[in-house]
Amino acid sequence: MLCATSRLLAARAASALPAHPRGRGPAPRSRRRELHFPGHPELPPGDLLAGRFAGPSVSTGRRAILRRGRMPPAAGGGLAGSELRPRRGRCGSQAARAAGRDVATETATARSPKRPAPLSSRRFEAAGRWALLALVTLTSFATRFHRLDQPPHICWDETHFGKMGSYYINRTFFFDVHPPLGKMLIGLAGYLSGYDGTFLFQKPGDNYEHHSYMGMRGFCAFLGSMLIPLAYLTVLELSRSLPAALLTAALLTFDTGCLTLSQYILLDPILMFFIMAAMLSMVKYNSCANRPFSAPWWFWLSLTGVNLAGALGVKFVGLFIILQVGWNTLSDLWHLFGDLSLSMVTLGKHLTARILCLIVLPLALYIATYAVHFMVLNKSGPGDGFFSSAFQARLSGNNLHNASIPEHLAYGSMITVKNLRMAIGYLHSHRHFYPEGVGARQQQVTTYLHKDYNNLWIIKKHNSNSADPLDPSHPVEFVRHGDIIRLEHKETSRNLHSHYHEAPLTRKHYQVTGYGINGSGDSNDFWRIEVINRKFGNRIKVLRSRIRLIHLVTGCVLGSSGKVLPKWGWEQLEVTCTPYLKETLSSIWNVEDHINPKLPNISLEVLQPSFPEIMLESHLVMIRGNNGLKPKDNEFTSKPWHWPINFQGLRFSGVNDTDFRVYLLGNPVIWWLNLLSIALYILSASIFAVAVQRGAHLPVKVEGLSQVLLRGGGQLLFGWMMHYFPFFLMGRVLYFHHYFPAMLFSSMLTGLLWDTLLRLCAWSLASYPLARCVHVLGILTLLLGTAYSFYLFHPLAYGMVGPLAQDPQSPMAGLRWLESWDF
Repeated sequence: MLCATSRLLAARAASALPAHPRGRGPAPRSRRRELHFPGHPELPPGDLLAGRFAGPSVSTGRRAILRRGRMPPAAGGGLAGSELRPRRGRCGSQAARAAGRDVATETATARSPKRPAPLSSRRFEAAGRWALLALVTLTSFATRFHRLDQPPHICWDETHFGKMGSYYINRTFFFDVHPPLGKMLIGLAGYLSGYDGTFLFQKPGDNYEHHSYMGMRGFCAFLGSMLIPLAYLTVLELSRSLPAALLTAALLTFDTGCLTLSQYILLDPILMFFIMAAMLSMVKYNSCANRPFSAPWWFWLSLTGVNLAGALGVKFVGLFIILQVGWNTLSDLWHLFGDLSLSMVTLGKHLTARILCLIVLPLALYIATYAVHFMVLNKSGPGDGFFSSAFQARLSGNNLHNASIPEHLAYGSMITVKNLRMAIGYLHSHRHFYPEGVGARQQQVTTYLHKDYNNLWIIKKHNSNSADPLDPSHPVEFVRHGDIIRLEHKETSRNLHSHYHEAPLTRKHYQVTGYGINGSGDSNDFWRIEVINRKFGNRIKVLRSRIRLIHLVTGCVLGSSGKVLPKWGWEQLEVTCTPYLKETLSSIWNVEDHINPKLPNISLEVLQPSFPEIMLESHLVMIRGNNGLKPKDNEFTSKPWHWPINFQGLRFSGVNDTDFRVYLLGNPVIWWLNLLSIALYILSASIFAVAVQRGAHLPVKVEGLSQVLLRGGGQLLFGWMMHYFPFFLMGRVLYFHHYFPAMLFSSMLTGLLWDTLLRLCAWSLASYPLARCVHVLGILTLLLGTAYSFYLFHPLAYGMVGPLAQDPQSPMAGLRWLESWDF
């Protein structure tokens, strides 16, 4: 189709353009036709992406500027959305306005004036557009809220995010690898709908019983439903074509994957809502570029900043839409800088407005979400151990909150020892041995992130025959820098021990174990305690002293590698003794809990951190937690190259023929059409970009469609790439649902592309009625095809009961098109 269209374009262009007096060059200006927006009878000529085509003046002026090298070609500007944007009034260039006036005068004399459409007709068209938007929105809500209460048990990650919503209702502090906004909104939705926060959310499959869960599911379904009208309006703004917007809405409405993610208590619909809202705000703000500093311009610019804060506040992958908006903004400012009609004061105003709305405002809102987060979660909870001792001291119910403990460490004290590296935890041991073949078969020593009695150690002198240090008649003896000590595990009475055996996971380090009986062991139990940057003889302070434990026999330093042990180690973190004496946070510890009845206590209130310190620490912990994510049991991880081809889904609920089964899988017809459209777009956009760069004189209708393709499609292709390719660089575990923000952009690109190609195909036909039929029939075929494919695959989202697809008797047997689909 593209080749045929290209040949026809060349033939028509050759026949339409008269010869130049010297046999080359463009046709005389008087022979050029007016540029209007082609093939879009349902909308009048108007905005194209970021600017407005204003008839022949803009088109001819732009080509003149391109020939003089004053503006880059359209191919380079497709991504940023502001290249080749004609500016009028305060933002217009002198050359463009001069060229526009000349050609507008010539064209006005060459054509007969058109009578404006009657007022009743315009009102009817506006009502039709609003009715179509209402239909799209109602269809979206109908599909997302249908059977929302099914199944009435926990599905997949509802066990995490529902539980975190409960924590907000109970004001209990917890740790998560994502920023807090999404969980806060889920908790607020549950609270407003009558949920009391008492359901435990222990594991997938647990019934909700009498607990109110529909408020939280309904909130996520509402935001998931809003994705379709947001995408519809975005494509409408980029293409000025109702069929393109309608096709985009159908692709997202009838996709089983988007439907599934929208019906459960998850962060994904919240994240995608803010991404799509930011995208719509950005293209709306771009369309107001010819009216800078007007009320709509300020509104959409500010709303873009608000939505950027929302996207980043839900998940860190919200950074991708921030980068896209940032690129658009830099491109816009660059072209403003090249507009010689603007004064430096005006340029300064443009720069200031973008800094305030796109940097200061989002940053302030993002910080505000954390302020609310820390204010609400003021009770001690399961996330305490991920954070420093000073952080824990601010949590009500924590043993460090408003606590008074002895300031200096003494022999006989019962202590907990915490690693200073974020998300490592406490020195820990338990009544389990290393398995056969993993070093010496002695008691395991690990680090554990949570408060536990197995974190308690008693500090003793290396001389085990000394008197009981807690004997009231025995004088207090403080532990000092450089002392030789022994740490005895409180629960098992075994000593902290190391030897020349290899560590379980880090082969160049030595194994650390628990050894001995009732505190008696050997010389491998002796450690020298050192305070960083202190002299010999100084006392050791609780919380404040940064200490190292150096093994006396081997000379190695106690530390944690941060590696997760297998199931025999309860998936806790490995403790090793490293022969490398370089000071790192993983080998530095502090004493946190300190119990000694013979010593006076001091208040820990003075050690509570400030808000900036809390913000910094929480982000460091989240980043480390994100990088350390591991797959859960019975889950299929995936690779980024799997996602666009819909290679493998994800089981949300149920595993056998008696269970209610929900399977996250994209509608294969839609996903493979999206993949084809990306390749087809790159090909067709390249053809048009090369033609424009070489100065080809395209017919005015084709030129208008090419601008839609290059600019609007370029924005969407850039969004798809920004939300997909970064995952190839990530080292953390990845799942199929990570692709869905990128899938939104690919669906919008598909709607815009096929509408444009069908219009080009219709234009290339001689008969106008036939051309109209080609476009209408093409759009209807795509709409009906996506609707029918949804009819076939909708049980994946709404639930299946009965034989699995591998069984020939299953109604889904004929729909298992790939062996990797496990439904």
